[in-house]
Amino acid sequence: MTTTQALVIDDSRAMRLILGDLLQQLGYQTSEAGDGQQAITLLEGDDTIPSLALVDWNMPVMNGLEFIRAVRQKPCYSNMKLLVVTSEAEVGQMVEALTAGADEYLMKPFSSEALACKLEMMGLQRAEEA
Repeated sequence: MTTTQALVIDDSRAMRLILGDLLQQLGYQTSEAGDGQQAITLLEGDDTIPSLALVDWNMPVMNGLEFIRAVRQKPCYSNMKLLVVTSEAEVGQMVEALTAGADEYLMKPFSSEALACKLEMMGLQRAEEA
């Protein structure tokens, strides 16, 4: 079985652990970054491009929106699905993230079922079903 890669980008270590655990339960192998710039560095230093990145909005150094814009400018990442996972509830911010290239938006707090549903909506099966 091929392991599906996911990248969790959040400045909260606790949230990275929670999201990482949920993704692992869905069959993903995860890596993590504390901000958008760390995530870019990870992506550039790895030959494997994750199928999915979960991106927080509010982070130091490079926020989620800046990360999304940076990734979407590089054709090699065009197939990576981007899910914004944030407590930002303003509709304008949701639209801005989706316009910048995010595939979906998930509000904190959320359930494991909500995460699984969002992944399914994005066309991602549970990794063990792939």
